[in-house]
Amino acid sequence: MKKAILSIAVVALAVSTAFSAVTIRYQNKDSKSVTFKVKIDGSTKEVTFDGSKTSSVTIQGGATEAVLITSCGEVKVKTGANIEIKDGCIKIN
Repeated sequence: MKKAILSIAVVALAVSTAFSAVTIRYQNKDSKSVTFKVKIDGSTKEVTFDGSKTSSVTIQGGATEAVLITSCGEVKVKTGANIEIKDGCIKIN
């Protein structure tokens, strides 16, 4: 019985990790699209935010938080965050 419960717990953890991602809502006040490097779950990716737009973006990975690398510094965001982009910098709302 203990082995069955342990097996179920391991599978549940693996499934939750496999479907982890960081989804953030953004408002880009700049007229140009901007692309930032992102660190998530030990990997580096890129994410593009469309100019003059309010939308959402999902960063695929095995975590629920990520670090956006901007020219203004690094910004840690968690899934569900609301951010504002202005002059290429990020402000968490």
